[in-house]
Amino acid sequence: MRIGIDIMGGDFGPKTTTEGAILAQKELHNVELVLIGDETKILPVLEDKGASKRSFSIVHTTEFIGMGEHPIKAFKKKPKSSIGLGFQLLSNGEIQGFAGAGNTGAMMIGSMYTVQTIPGIIRPSIASVLPKENGGVNLILDVGVNADCKPDVLYQFGIVGSLYAKHVLGIETPRVSLLNIGEEPEKGNLLSQATYNLMKDSKDFNFVGNIEGRDVFNDGCDVVVCDGFTGNVVIKEAEAFYHLMKKRGVLDDYFSRFNYEIYGGSPILGINSNVVVGHGISNDVAIKNMIKLAAEIAKAKLSNRIKEAFK
Repeated sequence: MRIGIDIMGGDFGPKTTTEGAILAQKELHNVELVLIGDETKILPVLEDKGASKRSFSIVHTTEFIGMGEHPIKAFKKKPKSSIGLGFQLLSNGEIQGFAGAGNTGAMMIGSMYTVQTIPGIIRPSIASVLPKENGGVNLILDVGVNADCKPDVLYQFGIVGSLYAKHVLGIETPRVSLLNIGEEPEKGNLLSQATYNLMKDSKDFNFVGNIEGRDVFNDGCDVVVCDGFTGNVVIKEAEAFYHLMKKRGVLDDYFSRFNYEIYGGSPILGINSNVVVGHGISNDVAIKNMIKLAAEIAKAKLSNRIKEAFK
């Protein structure tokens, strides 16, 4: 299995991204890492860290898409960018997964227009995880791509979220919930009410009803479904809690698990391959975990399982 990494991406690439790849390579077995970026900047980092060039494949390019560039324009104008080449390799089957902490919009554009959306999927989504107090995690989707959704889109999030929870998180029968302002079926806005009515008799996943915001860290479910606007607010609030606790020196074993570095990145679900997007401020540990997540998703053949579900 081969996993590609956008070495030029993120606020601290290519140095930190290369260092993260070195850390990941030490922990992954039977996985070849393909470093996509400026070889003249990659090689000195490998040498400095005592890593052999022979341990990696390098696809050389000096072009990259900056964090502030317009995603569509940049992706079209820079086909030889590290992101552009990564998606070409992914589309050609030369790599089985692609991970990058660069321009999120460009990663989404590449996902939708190069490897493309799985037939039957209305909109791809980005998922994230929230730590449960009991040691597990809740998968939450969408967390930013689809700010406005319709009920059938949220219903599909329930399907792909359940498949991810089963095949990547290892939960045999994932419990799917709908994020709402109350547990009762009649609560919430028109979108929530209509979605509940779609989900309540679902044969596609194990729907357990509405869940309130105060319960997203509890063990009442395994998958939390919501629109991207709401999901983005939730995960950024969780990040804020972590930084507040850390600043005040009151972190414990549980709140330490709110650190984004542990999870590495967010998978794009509903496309014809395996793509993980990392945080722009990712350090080497976060990059390592982003790469490991991409390998884990590819190993689970998640995109193929989603295709089967939507045939």
